[in-house]
Amino acid sequence: MKAVITVIGHDTVGVVAKVSAVCAELNINIEDISQSIMQDMFCMIMLVSLNRCTVDPAAVRDRFTALGDEMKMQVTMTRQEVFDAMHTI
Repeated sequence: MKAVITVIGHDTVGVVAKVSAVCAELNINIEDISQSIMQDMFCMIMLVSLNRCTVDPAAVRDRFTALGDEMKMQVTMTRQEVFDAMHTI
C-alpha cells in the first residue's frame, strides 16, 4: 500500500530529518520526495510505501499529526487509494 505525506508550514531547520526519522521508526519506505520553499513557507510531498510498516494506517496518521503539532506544521498522510478516489469521476 502506498500513501502521500504532505508537510506545510513555516520553514525551519530539520523538517525533512524529523519526518524521515518517523518513517524509519515505523518502517515506512520513502519512494519519492519533492520539496520547495515559497517565501517563508516549506512545502513537501512524499510518496511512501506502507508495505512493511509496523503499525496500522490510523496509527501512522496519528503519529504524523502529533509530529505536525510538535513542529507547528501541518503534516498529513493520505493512502493512495483515497487520493486516487478523490480525483476520479
